[in-house]
Amino acid sequence: MRITGISTHVVGTPWRNLTYVQVHTDEGITGVGETRMLGHTDALLGYLKEAEVNHILGSDPFAVEDLVKRMKYGDYGRAGEIVMSGIAVIEMACWDIKGKALGVPVWQLLGGKVTDKVKAYANGWYTTERTPEAYHKAAQGVMERGYRALKIDPFGTGHFELDHKDTLYAVSLIEAVRDAIGPEAELMLEMHGRFSPATAVRLAKELAPFKPAWLEEPVPPENLKALEKVAAKVDMPVATGERIHDRIEFRELFESQAVDIIQPDVGHIGGIWETRKLAATAETHYMLVAPHNVGGSVLTAASLQVGFTSPNFKILEHFNDFADAEIKKVIKGAPQVNPEDGCFHLSDAPGLGVELDVDAAAEFPQQQARFDLWADGWEQRKPKGTQ
Repeated sequence: MRITGISTHVVGTPWRNLTYVQVHTDEGITGVGETRMLGHTDALLGYLKEAEVNHILGSDPFAVEDLVKRMKYGDYGRAGEIVMSGIAVIEMACWDIKGKALGVPVWQLLGGKVTDKVKAYANGWYTTERTPEAYHKAAQGVMERGYRALKIDPFGTGHFELDHKDTLYAVSLIEAVRDAIGPEAELMLEMHGRFSPATAVRLAKELAPFKPAWLEEPVPPENLKALEKVAAKVDMPVATGERIHDRIEFRELFESQAVDIIQPDVGHIGGIWETRKLAATAETHYMLVAPHNVGGSVLTAASLQVGFTSPNFKILEHFNDFADAEIKKVIKGAPQVNPEDGCFHLSDAPGLGVELDVDAAAEFPQQQARFDLWADGWEQRKPKGTQ
């Protein structure tokens, strides 16, 4: 079996574009992969166009390791977000092809299941008025859907510092959410790499009474010493990793023991097998894995293949019930959260178990999307062209 070509399909949303790639073969089997970009979609498409000629055409889709190696190192450059995201969409599509050809789900090819279900946590649910009352109502809606965990960034326009008034308001939002979801649900606290170590530590202590399940990306990810400083002073698990795009770059993070939970993004770190390798390394350092997952349903399906096969997999982020409700029809067979227990359950469907509806995807053209961390929530603008 050989790859005969790829086709790209960009699905636009106001705050990011979802890029789906179909990999076609000479035996008529097509696989699908996905990544999401914040401001670099055209750069990704340009890379994929060149990679198709230089590395992808004529390749054996079963030889995933070899194809990844050539795409990562074959152009004698350092692979960053664009290249690793391009690798990811091709890599997961190849796993999809392999699973379909053999008639088995991808998790079976990764060593088999270690669990029948993966817990989900909700994100994208709080794009509403930023008041305690609105957040309380929205959080109740999350629980009514069956979720047992959710994540929130309550810090508004806070950047580097957060004054006393804004701190009190952030606390009021978290208090409202905790009241809505009760004491047993998990509540993840997101900081988006906004703060100085001193501010992050202070805020963590202010919010500790509400029992956050983790403190996510308290400081910018580039400074490991700053992260170590925070980890040494807070009494809750620390999570990070969504903006690391090569599993090799996790080495110092593992050695520092500065975090308890790593959050690789399957769509940015080279795909399913690269993430599974990283999870295995994390296991040797007694760290849990909870992938960053703010893409669409193909990325969710790909992340679940890692989840069902990794003993140290904690939980999976999920946006598709909230921020993406209007585009759910783009993917057939999309993974669904079971309302009885707030989990994704094992699927025996071959490959990734999902299919791209090309006609439905065409209804959502690429947008000039923008995600503004320093606004209250993400800033949504009307389409102004491509990005």
